[in-house]
Amino acid sequence: MNIKPICKGFLALAIIAQGICASAQTAFEEISQNPQRCGGVLYAYPTPTTKQTPAPKGYEPFYISHYGRHGSRYLLSDNDYRRPLNALQKANEKNILTEKGKDVLKRLEKIWEEAEFHGDELAPLGKRQHRGIAERMYASYPQVFKGNARVTARSTTSMRVALSMVAFCERLKELNPKLDLDWETSRKNMSYLNYHTKRYDDLKRDRNGWNKKHNEFVSREIKADRFVSQLVSDTSFFRTERIFPRMLMSNMYDIAANLQDMETDLSLYDLFTTEELYELWRNSNSWFYHCDANSPHNLGTAIESTRPLLRNIVESADLAIEGKGDAATLRFGHDGNIIPLAAIMQLKGCDAEVEDLFSIEKEWRNYYVSPMGANIQLIFFKNKKNDVIVKILHNENETSIPVKTDIFPYYHWNDVRAFFMSKLEEK
Repeated sequence: MNIKPICKGFLALAIIAQGICASAQTAFEEISQNPQRCGGVLYAYPTPTTKQTPAPKGYEPFYISHYGRHGSRYLLSDNDYRRPLNALQKANEKNILTEKGKDVLKRLEKIWEEAEFHGDELAPLGKRQHRGIAERMYASYPQVFKGNARVTARSTTSMRVALSMVAFCERLKELNPKLDLDWETSRKNMSYLNYHTKRYDDLKRDRNGWNKKHNEFVSREIKADRFVSQLVSDTSFFRTERIFPRMLMSNMYDIAANLQDMETDLSLYDLFTTEELYELWRNSNSWFYHCDANSPHNLGTAIESTRPLLRNIVESADLAIEGKGDAATLRFGHDGNIIPLAAIMQLKGCDAEVEDLFSIEKEWRNYYVSPMGANIQLIFFKNKKNDVIVKILHNENETSIPVKTDIFPYYHWNDVRAFFMSKLEEK
């Protein structure tokens, strides 16, 4: 099935209303204004501030379909914090730390007090984020959650994802104790919540595949001399201790970006210039684009892997419309799931197909597509004639897809369903 793109006039309106476009700020400008964005997928969930457009007269919400990434987490391993800490402790033992280096060592030791044994885990902020998203969903669409409405929630088997789901469901239950809320964390649901084809896995492991393109991009020169010189008085230390300055810089960048997800009010951004934060973010952006988005270099394997999830969304909506399904279907997973889902749905700013690695950031930015707690919500409405329309939210902001509509930001579900089915049928 070939779905025609929206008309030029509406496309212009959609571009103005939402997403990354030619007249928008550059990534460097955005990171300059808000250094937290340099975290990319570590960017703490930005609470939405835009107002929702009321539904057309006579339409009431009756069903919500949702997919959410887990909330803010710690870095994936305790070693991600220990490596830079160990390096500076060794330098301190050799009495070569600068005054700045001594101050940074104290900060890292303080950070470690919170981070120890928390590698890969959901942070307290992550729980608060999901409670907030649930509360705003309930407040915006109380008709969906009235009485003993049935709500199902499913998560991947990751503990941080399961706890995100629990935090979300806990808040809904607090708001309406009568809800018939069924939640589950099981391998049974991994076949659509976090599915990857063998072709995807093989290509991800293939060092001559998109990894080669990414590594060529990352190998461009990002000098670490200035960065390490502010920490130690004798940079030969790195050679004798077999510590790579650029690796140390990268490790410190990860911690600096992750602090926004932790409870501490410490910062490490003063160690970096804006240009350095921007260049390090570009490396992260390249990785996630090639791995999970609509990159031509992953040969469509990310899109292919997300089809079971999109199919589940369509089938669950069909049941709800027939009166045989849930009032709300909640799904919880990872950035590696929501990024390709946003791409196959062709949400504005999420589906770019970019060949040139140096141009990715012009059309695709990971901190926009999948910050911590990222979510996609389809809000379904119907009138007394049972005509069904839908609005799509990306991180709780109204967004657009390339489907013709006369009621933007709302769409006729039959048109959206046909568009989604065409994406499922593509080869």
